[in-house]
Amino acid sequence: MPRRILALDVGDARIGLAGSDETGTLASPLPAVTRTDPGADVEAIAEAAASIAADLILAGLPRSLDGSIGPQARKVQGFIRMLRDAGLTVETWDERFSTVEATRNLQSSGAQPSRDRGRLDSASAAVILQGYLDANRL
Repeated sequence: MPRRILALDVGDARIGLAGSDETGTLASPLPAVTRTDPGADVEAIAEAAASIAADLILAGLPRSLDGSIGPQARKVQGFIRMLRDAGLTVETWDERFSTVEATRNLQSSGAQPSRDRGRLDSASAAVILQGYLDANRL
């Protein structure tokens, strides 16, 4: 049975969001969340998940090119712990190259991703989610 998923591209300034459709086949960007403080950030993610009836949060994990966990990935893992502590179900997905792919997708549609970083962050979340959906298709 398909499930609704909220994907996150967690950055220091914003968290890009994307949601899956009810069939579990298509990822769509949602408005990004501007980070304020950890508690408010967790609350914003919980609200976003509830708004699309998501039963899973998929967080992009920014591994290094060699697959190791670097400083940014450790920050994301800390945020994931806070989401789990708030009772949310969270999985991770390798997000290497998601921003590069999202930039190309936006540019090919005529958008200028450098002018709207929140849009780029959410497009990256959609790339992360689409990769997960494609890899887990039944």
